[in-house]
Amino acid sequence: MRNTLTDLRNHLFETIEALKDDENPMPVDRARAISEAAGKLIESGKMELQYLDLMGDREASKFFDTPLLALPGNRPARQVGG
Repeated sequence: MRNTLTDLRNHLFETIEALKDDENPMPVDRARAISEAAGKLIESGKMELQYLDLMGDREASKFFDTPLLALPGNRPARQVGG
């Protein structure tokens, strides 16, 4: 899947590298816009995790590269209606 948390990190590192380019640095206002957009994605990911936690669903997210059940401390999903 494209557009995962790893992709976001890669884009942010590319932005940092472009800012540091001595010969042709990225304009600061463009880097700021990228950073703000990344912040919105991170906030939406936090909301998604909160929703999944409330619903007891540990496998629905495609944004996170690791299945949520595989992360330390995660419990199996609750059975709905059972």
